[in-house]
Amino acid sequence: MQVLERLGYPAGATVAVVHADDVGMSHAANVGAFAALDAGPATCASVMVPCPWFGEAAEMARARPDVDLGVHLTLNAEFDGYRWGPVAGRTAVPSLVDEAGHLHRTSRETVESGSAADVRTELRAQIDAALAAGIDVTHLDSHMGTVFHPKFFEVYLELGREYELPLFLPRMEGLRPDPDGFIVFDGFDADSLDFEPGDGRAHNERRIRNLGAGLNYLICHPAQGGEELTAITDSAHQRDFERGFYGGDAGRLALSDAGVETTGMRALRDVLRAG
Repeated sequence: MQVLERLGYPAGATVAVVHADDVGMSHAANVGAFAALDAGPATCASVMVPCPWFGEAAEMARARPDVDLGVHLTLNAEFDGYRWGPVAGRTAVPSLVDEAGHLHRTSRETVESGSAADVRTELRAQIDAALAAGIDVTHLDSHMGTVFHPKFFEVYLELGREYELPLFLPRMEGLRPDPDGFIVFDGFDADSLDFEPGDGRAHNERRIRNLGAGLNYLICHPAQGGEELTAITDSAHQRDFERGFYGGDAGRLALSDAGVETTGMRALRDVLRAG
């Protein structure tokens, strides 16, 4: 049976997982992401366990037992003035941290210095911490795509098998059509945040119109605008816009007009665990 049929959709349908990244990164990210999830059309999100506001994110998730929340496997702390370190502790994963004990800023630095063994230790610690915090983890994905590097990719698959969780797996060169029974996304759009003030609606409507038939993964980064977010990132305006678009009527209308149906990652977890 094809993926869409297993999820309850007709063959040829255009279906999108509308995914909010970076929950736990900041208070603003928590407020914005849960606002989008509560209102829709955002369908699911993932949490950055090493970040300072993870505890608040877990508390918010416990208050919403039906929330569809995965782990945004995090190997980088990319902001210049706002950093975090590994969940496992800097001495447990020395190849993943800089001189100050923070995770490396870039994927390149992590790939160059990080060992697969340390990546396995740290990512398992992140998943275990999310579960221990009471989050009903529905899936795994990757912050900044770092675990997709060939050096770490088998660890990603291994963790999916170990915890029986679906992965964000886009179709890419060299990937088997059905790796280890995991569902592979037919398409994905990661072009979140790349628009100028005033262009947000047109940009995101275009993203949605360009989704193709099959199962898609549409990434957004909703967050509440304000001093905190502006102090952290130069994408504060874009994140605040995406909070309203993917948590309001404009996003719902754009998806409806494009004939795009939506689903979450919990549905993929159900399919995976049903065998």
